[in-house]
Amino acid sequence: MPAGSPSIGFLTFLIVVVVIVAGVGAGLLYLYNHPKGPSSPTTVAVGDNVTVDYIGLFGSGPEVGKVFDTSIKSAATDNATYPKSLEYTPRSSTGYTPLPVHVGPNTPGAGYNVSGVTYGSVVPGFWKGLVGLAVNQSRYVTVPPNEGYGPLNASCLKTAPLVTTISSLLSLTPTAFAKAYPKATAATGATFADPTYGWTDTVLSVNSTTVVVGLMPALGTTTDPYGWTMVVTNLTSHQITLQSQLTPSSVGNVVGSISNGTVCSSSKFVLWAVDLAAGTFTMNYNKEVVGETLVFDVTIVSILPP
Repeated sequence: MPAGSPSIGFLTFLIVVVVIVAGVGAGLLYLYNHPKGPSSPTTVAVGDNVTVDYIGLFGSGPEVGKVFDTSIKSAATDNATYPKSLEYTPRSSTGYTPLPVHVGPNTPGAGYNVSGVTYGSVVPGFWKGLVGLAVNQSRYVTVPPNEGYGPLNASCLKTAPLVTTISSLLSLTPTAFAKAYPKATAATGATFADPTYGWTDTVLSVNSTTVVVGLMPALGTTTDPYGWTMVVTNLTSHQITLQSQLTPSSVGNVVGSISNGTVCSSSKFVLWAVDLAAGTFTMNYNKEVVGETLVFDVTIVSILPP
């Protein structure tokens, strides 16, 4: 053989290698040309389905710092570390589980069902705050109203006087009396507890068409008809004067309700403001989260890429 020519053994080895590589295909070639090193963690991207634990707190308004919702049982049961908002609703004991979320806009109303789990929609600021997190990573996500539950609806704010007067005499038809006082007897002299104020009412007269009821509180009587204390400060033959015991420090600490009808589809309201100089208070019938900046403490539990 000429000098410098490869030996027979080397040629045989080279032929064998070429045959093996040609027979294995592109898969092995890809792994060979792109060796697998330490993998970087998968992070949340738009289009993913994820499960997430969270604690939702108010970042603005009269209840700032209070928890309005959480998926974590320990946070739900610890009211010292996590004080709750006025309208916070606890879940059943088995209801504290990570929230399945589809990360992205235009999620169908029914969500995306993957392996029996429905990944639903959330407010935009929530899902946007998850992007870039890996499993077991946490962050605080601040959600302004325009990325959350929308601006405050001013028509759902109602202002009323701190001092009110009501009639001490009621003239009712027998049917109206039976509806207002279902446990009372329409007989002259009958007494019973007022269903709204709790003091004693008395039937003053009765005929076939009219039942006259007298409301009989004493001066200084306290009552709690709407969710806060009121005091009887004056009595006349026809009127009762009630003074609400609300102060500016009551704001964010009182939830009330109206017995008849609704405002903005709600019979419940949160005390929004007290103006002692004007002698008024304001009730907010918006849902608590509407118009507020919200802060979510989120932790990614799992990521399912699309």
